[in-house]
Amino acid sequence: MTKSTASPVEKNVNWNFSVNVLDNMFYALAISLVSQETIMPLLVSRLTDSTIAVGLIPAIFSLCFLLPQLFVANHAERLPRKLPFVLLGSGLLQRLPYPLIGLALLLFAIEAPGLALILFFVGIATAAFGGGIVTPAWFSMIGKVIPTRRRGIFFGLADGGGLLLAVLGAYFVGRVLDTVEYPGSFALLFLVCGVIHAISWFSLSLTREPPSEAIKAAVPLRHYLKQLPAVLRGHANYRRFLVGYALLRLSMMAVSFFIVFGNINYELSGAEIGLLNAIFIGSQAVMRLLFGWLGDRWGHKRNLVISAGAMALAALFALSSTSLAGLIPAFICLACAISSDMVSHFNIVLEFAEPAEQPTYIGLTNTLMAPFTFAGPILAGWIAAAFTMNLLFALSFAFGICGGALLWRWVREPRQAIKTLGAIR
Repeated sequence: MTKSTASPVEKNVNWNFSVNVLDNMFYALAISLVSQETIMPLLVSRLTDSTIAVGLIPAIFSLCFLLPQLFVANHAERLPRKLPFVLLGSGLLQRLPYPLIGLALLLFAIEAPGLALILFFVGIATAAFGGGIVTPAWFSMIGKVIPTRRRGIFFGLADGGGLLLAVLGAYFVGRVLDTVEYPGSFALLFLVCGVIHAISWFSLSLTREPPSEAIKAAVPLRHYLKQLPAVLRGHANYRRFLVGYALLRLSMMAVSFFIVFGNINYELSGAEIGLLNAIFIGSQAVMRLLFGWLGDRWGHKRNLVISAGAMALAALFALSSTSLAGLIPAFICLACAISSDMVSHFNIVLEFAEPAEQPTYIGLTNTLMAPFTFAGPILAGWIAAAFTMNLLFALSFAFGICGGALLWRWVREPRQAIKTLGAIR
């Protein structure tokens, strides 16, 4: 394609690839400083001794992130340009709550820990809600400005590069936890997270998004919602994917409890927490690059099968650990499970849908997954409190095996199905 005949997308593909990689890299670095898998559970365990409260971290985040998406997908499909909507929602709602949580910890964590806990949950709920309302539009925009042939490596490089930076951030986290007195240590992490989030937002704002050539006509929300059952009835392969992926999400109900398990059993120091965080983040950095490359070449279904298997192995290693060293392979497998899922679960959904319908498929998938991602961590907290963490990890293992088997045997890779006349739908 010559320069004179290149489409606006092709003319700007390298620019858009670069600025959105920077956005994702800095976003990943920021989130790693207050990780849901390590830092947030430790913070909540300082504010309360309730294991159910620990389980509420991913539950509340997932519910607030997933449920709004279907209701905004109708709006997102009708925007010729998604970027202005994404910038507004991601700036005010998705990023701003993190430094505000830091301020709340400084003010209330000692004298009113219950209030600090409530404000923490309000903050992460708001951030998740902001992420949820912009996600269908953001992924549709990425689908527009990043060609399919480069999406896997885009997500792998974007997230993996951010996590490589976060390895250095993990050292910073360990030093802060060991040298800064509580609650200033956690407050500082949330405040620095907010600064880095601002950098990522600026990078996002540099995206050159052309107007969409074809957008759907506006329909009332109630009519839009009535059309959704037809999407499920008309696409058998997509329905099978939803069943297998729901089990994969249930296998991840124990994610927040790995660090709590280690802290209870081995009394981890700040340096040891930093070590596990560095291993966890560093493993993700390498694996997201790998799974991005693999997803472009062999499709994203296999990546999700690997995610389910790795989650099962992580639970198995945690069950068999007898020391801090025994937890290291568990955190590596956990990183593998999360990395392959993060690279591929949205990418595979984009490939099930026509471009104009991608926001609907993203919103529908996430809304249908909301009950599993919300109930799973709460169930995990109840199991850990009423029974043992060993039972929790055993259930995580079982769900991982079942979810991986269903995805492998029951779901057809969508890009292969599209190429075949009479593909399963």
